[in-house]
Amino acid sequence: MRTRITIKGQVTLPRRVREALRLAPGDGVEFTSNERGEVVITRQMGVAPTAGRGRHPPVAAQVRRRAVELVALLRGLD
Repeated sequence: MRTRITIKGQVTLPRRVREALRLAPGDGVEFTSNERGEVVITRQMGVAPTAGRGRHPPVAAQVRRRAVELVALLRGLD
């Protein structure tokens, strides 16, 4: 499995890694290194996995608007 580092230093964990660690969006991960200099990725302890695999964590206030509504709101800020 290969992946690339973005200009911001971000890495996408391949699907097989996420599935092996049972990770879902919003879960925490911990990076450590072992005595051989290898990086080990583990699910962050103390953080309960989100309910339902592949679902986004619940958001307190999420508002969906159409593009025309957003443009109208932005034009009103001038």
